[in-house]
Amino acid sequence: MSKKTHQQQLAARKAKRLAERESERRRQRRNLAITIASVATVVVVIVGVFVVFGVGGDDKPAAAPSDQASAGPQNKPTSIPTAMAPAPKRATPLPAEVNCTYKKSAEPASKKVNPPADGKTKASGTSKVSLNTSIGDLQLTLDSALAPCTVKNFLSLVGQKYFDNTKCHRLTVGEGLQVLQCGDPTGTGSGGPGYSFADEVYPTLKYGRGVLAMANSGANTNGSQFFIVYGDASGLTPQYTAFGTIDEASAKLIDKVAEAGVTPQNGPQDGTPITPVEIKTATAAA
Repeated sequence: MSKKTHQQQLAARKAKRLAERESERRRQRRNLAITIASVATVVVVIVGVFVVFGVGGDDKPAAAPSDQASAGPQNKPTSIPTAMAPAPKRATPLPAEVNCTYKKSAEPASKKVNPPADGKTKASGTSKVSLNTSIGDLQLTLDSALAPCTVKNFLSLVGQKYFDNTKCHRLTVGEGLQVLQCGDPTGTGSGGPGYSFADEVYPTLKYGRGVLAMANSGANTNGSQFFIVYGDASGLTPQYTAFGTIDEASAKLIDKVAEAGVTPQNGPQDGTPITPVEIKTATAAA
């Protein structure tokens, strides 16, 4: 082997390692962004010691199925609120139309898809979407008065069958953060559509049972991942674009998934749902 060929192989291996590390960092940022906001509001005291969970590169691997019993009750919610939260509403309405821009992101699309067209979009009206899943049909109502660019994007992804045959990869069951996260075709938490768009948040935004919102890995990094609040979300600050709601029957379906618990990944109360939630098809009402 020539010296030049050997150097090229070493460079290729180094580039591959760097790409894998960056992919893992993106997954951690996206999966833990919500957790950080939640943890910032809670201090846990155990025998006089303050325990704070942060982001790091040494996350323990997910528990194997045989280890689930040892996880104990921590991997299940102690309680889930039954009252549906009021649908989010802006204190100050948006203009009749807003300008939407979808920018290509550094990471490639996890599944081939085209971004929505840039330009003016109506900031009014609602749209119905049905997610046919392995646990039953989840009924979504998207509200363009809340987040017109987000609704436009979600409907575009639905129309291109981006969500079809994907898994909801994350479930959190702790007090202050009870959400089901979906929208990544890779099922790892690091996947996206290959583009991003700006947040559509406002200071009085609150989350609660039934609210539908976008997951992100920082400001203005919205793509395809979204989460459904099925219970308590008191630990969340208004950093995640709310763009609709689910109905009560859908929330009850997710309750059953939560009650079955999680296989811990990012802590005992944050990981993959033990009861798989697979989106078979996503369909927008005509």
